[in-house]
Amino acid sequence: MSFKVLIANRGEIALRALRACRELGIATVGIYSDVDKDLKHLRFVDETVCVGPASPVESYLNIPSILSAAELTEVDAIYPGYGFLAENYDFADQCSKSGFKFIGPSSEIIKTMGDKISAKNFIKKYGIPSVPGYSGDLPDNETEIKNIVNKIGYPIILKATAGGGGRGMRVVQIEDDLINAIEITQQEAANAFGNKKIYIEKFIKNPRHVEIQVVGDGKGNAIHLGTRDCSVQRRHQKVIEEAPSSVLTEKLRKVMGEAACNVAKSCNYHGAGTVEFIFENNQFYFLEMNTRLQVEHPVTEMITGLDLVEQQIKIANKEALAFSQKELQINGHAIEIRVCAEDPFNDFLPDTGVIELYDLPKGNGIRVDDCTKIGSEVSIYYDPMISKLIVHSENREQAIQKMLKAIDDYTIYGVKTTLPFCKFALNHPKFRNGDFDTRFVALYMEEFKLNFSEISFLNAGLAAIFNLKKMNSIDKSFLPSAANDWRNNR
Repeated sequence: MSFKVLIANRGEIALRALRACRELGIATVGIYSDVDKDLKHLRFVDETVCVGPASPVESYLNIPSILSAAELTEVDAIYPGYGFLAENYDFADQCSKSGFKFIGPSSEIIKTMGDKISAKNFIKKYGIPSVPGYSGDLPDNETEIKNIVNKIGYPIILKATAGGGGRGMRVVQIEDDLINAIEITQQEAANAFGNKKIYIEKFIKNPRHVEIQVVGDGKGNAIHLGTRDCSVQRRHQKVIEEAPSSVLTEKLRKVMGEAACNVAKSCNYHGAGTVEFIFENNQFYFLEMNTRLQVEHPVTEMITGLDLVEQQIKIANKEALAFSQKELQINGHAIEIRVCAEDPFNDFLPDTGVIELYDLPKGNGIRVDDCTKIGSEVSIYYDPMISKLIVHSENREQAIQKMLKAIDDYTIYGVKTTLPFCKFALNHPKFRNGDFDTRFVALYMEEFKLNFSEISFLNAGLAAIFNLKKMNSIDKSFLPSAANDWRNNR
C-alpha cells in the first residue's frame, strides 16, 4: 500500500498503529512532546517530529503543530488512535481540508455521534431503546428543573454532553442535592471539554456495560464483531474487559448486534467504532457511540482473528470490507486487564516514577500491548496506563486461569500498579460466576484492602525475580529499598 501515515498519538496505541502500518508496508511518521523523545515506538518509525512541550494542549492536542508536521513530512494520512484528538470533529475536518486522509469517520459523523444528545436523538428513529432522560437546555428556574427531574424519577445521573473517559458525570440521589450537583457538573464539563452543556438520565442502579464493535466501509456495508463486557470499572473507567459478554443469551447477542449495525448503517459509518449499551434485567439501552478504536479492542481481535487497525487503514484507503457477517467467526474467550500506574490501596490514585524492573509474561494465547521498557518514566502529564495484558483461551474459565498465571509472571517495579486489584477481582466468586455489574469495585474495595496484602504481592514478585535468575541484570542496591520501603520507591 503506497501510503505514508503520521501517527498522531503516543505510547501503547502509537506502537500498535506502527506495527499495523509495517505489516501493510506503510511508511510512518511519529510525533512526540519534548519529554517523550525516548518513547519506544520512535525508534522504529521512519521519521519523527517534535510537536511541542510536555503539556498535551501544547503538543498532542495542538492541531496546527500536528498539521505542520504532516505537511513537513508529506504524509498521505493521519492516524489518531484513541484519546487526544481521536474524536475531535474539528481535527478530522482540518485534516481533510489540508489534503490528508483522516483514518476514521468523517467530521460530520464524529460531530453527530460524539455529542451524546444528538446521538440519542439520531438513533431514536431506528427504534433503538435509550435510557429515559432529558437532553434539552436546562431552564433557569430551579423549580422547573426539579419538575423535569421528578418526572424522570430519582436517582438520576448528570452527564457532560461532550464527555468521555468517565469525566463530567455525577449521580444525584435526592432533590436537595440537585441544583448544586448541576452547577458542579457544568463546571467540570467546561473545564474538561470546553463545553458546559449537560444532560440528565435515569440512573440505572445495577447495569452491565456491554458494547459491540462495528466496522463499516462507507459503501453501505457494516458488520459487528461480537460483544464485549466492560462492567468492572472505577470512576466510570474500565479496569477489566472481556469478549464475548457472558451475561447475554445468544438471542440477545444477535438482537444487540443488529441494533449496533443499524446505528452504523444509519450514518453510513466508515472505520471502526463501538456502540455502547447498558444492560439490566434482560433490557438493553443505547448509551453512546465511540467513533474511534477502543482501548479494549484487543479482546475482539483475539476472538475474531482480525487486525482492527489494519481494517481502519484499509477502509480509509477506500477498500470495501473483505468479509460478511455470515463469514465472521467468534472463537473462544478473551480477557484484558489495564495495567495502570495507580495505587489500588489508595482509591486508585495515579502514581509516577521510573520503571526499574519490567519483565512480561509470555506463552500461547498471551498478548501484551505496551510502549514501556526499563527506564521509562510514568509522568504527571499523560494517562497512567502502562500496558494492556490480554489472554485468549477456549472458554471463560480457562481464560481467567490463564490471566491469573500471566499476572503472576508480570514483573514491574518503580510505580504502584493495578495488578493486585485485577488479581483480586479475577479470583472473586462474583466475577468467576459472572454475577456482577458496574458497582463491582465500589462493593468489594474494602474486601480487597482487608484480604489482599500489598506487601505479599511485592514479596511474591521479588521471589519471582530470584527464581528467574535475573540478579545479574538487576541493581542489587534497589532490592532492599523496594522490599523495606515500598511506598517511597518512586
